[in-house]
Amino acid sequence: MGLVLTGSLCLSVVTNVIAQTPAAATPTPAADATVSPPAPAVVIPTTAQALCLPYMEGIQAANCLQAGPSQLISTLASQGITFPAAPLAVAHPPYDLNNIPYSYARVNTNAAIPMYASLADAETNAVKEMMPAGAFRFVSLSQKLTGTDGNVYYQIANEDWIKATDVNKVAAAYFQGFLIKQYPAVPFGWVVQSGITSVSAPGYSSQSTGKTYNRTDIVLCYSSQIVDGEEWVKIGPEEWLDHKFVGRVLNNPTPPQGITNGRWIEVNLYEQVMTVYENSKMIFATLISSGGKPFYTRPGTFKIYRKVDFEYMTGAFEADRSDYYYIEQVPYIMYFDEARALHGAYWNNYLGNTGSHGCVNISVADAHWLYDWANEGDAVYVWDPSGKTPTDPSLYGPGGF
Repeated sequence: MGLVLTGSLCLSVVTNVIAQTPAAATPTPAADATVSPPAPAVVIPTTAQALCLPYMEGIQAANCLQAGPSQLISTLASQGITFPAAPLAVAHPPYDLNNIPYSYARVNTNAAIPMYASLADAETNAVKEMMPAGAFRFVSLSQKLTGTDGNVYYQIANEDWIKATDVNKVAAAYFQGFLIKQYPAVPFGWVVQSGITSVSAPGYSSQSTGKTYNRTDIVLCYSSQIVDGEEWVKIGPEEWLDHKFVGRVLNNPTPPQGITNGRWIEVNLYEQVMTVYENSKMIFATLISSGGKPFYTRPGTFKIYRKVDFEYMTGAFEADRSDYYYIEQVPYIMYFDEARALHGAYWNNYLGNTGSHGCVNISVADAHWLYDWANEGDAVYVWDPSGKTPTDPSLYGPGGF
């Protein structure tokens, strides 16, 4: 983002006065004398004031004219926009937090698949049981062997064997939030979708700037404005993005009611951002995926009541179990509201957008960091500044992945 300065910074504004040659008694010329024309007007500069150079302040600025580039920069500075932008005092946690001792695969059909108690049973097709049908099933792979029948099989976390042709290996989605060294003067956020083009003013009728942003790009968020019922975020001079494409990190250092030790986890459902506070100071921020309709993450203040490093999650919400899910070795789980938990989600590549079944999905690396930081009994404050998430407890089940 650059500022184009036009014209010269050294131009002067000159105030001119017209000075006439003083009148004096002139003798009458002789009849044959040539009459000289009157003396021309003389332009005498009496004052000259240079334009202020950008960033001149105080007594120096009093001797120059605030106009042109200097005036533009001053106007933008009053909006919190500086050139260059102040660097963010943040850092990523260690990269190796993303390393976990498992590899994963997704079942590549919605139909039920056979599971075998041993490789020998798999070779003879002696089925132990069928994994129920479902569109969301992930397994953790521990062994890969070729049977005497020529087929390849994987042993999964529950120690059963499945056919390799029934699954596709997947890599854990990678993303890391920030350790906050000092909260910036201007809030920042992540772009949460790719191919988003900013506009010159809030509202979709505004002209495109031609600038395109991609998922996880960092933007500064100077202000916001509601247009036609939608919030727009100002990310630069005459540059705006629809809020639904930005997850903002907003500082709320005042402890929620009932929290007295200055230590809590905040889940902002509107921003799809999680922030962590210690000594009432933000120390960490990242993107999340919370539950969407009808599997909302319930607002309220809760406490982590159980931590487990790896565990499978399975269940169904519909009476016909058509939404059955089975996920092995979910990493770094922190239960806080019945079956709702903060946990790593190796399958999730849409952080910053809703999509869970009520849990708070975090990247594997961020869940690992949080798991190491958090204690059982720590507070989890879940809220929706927009007020769109229902708070009536009767509208919620126990929750899911």
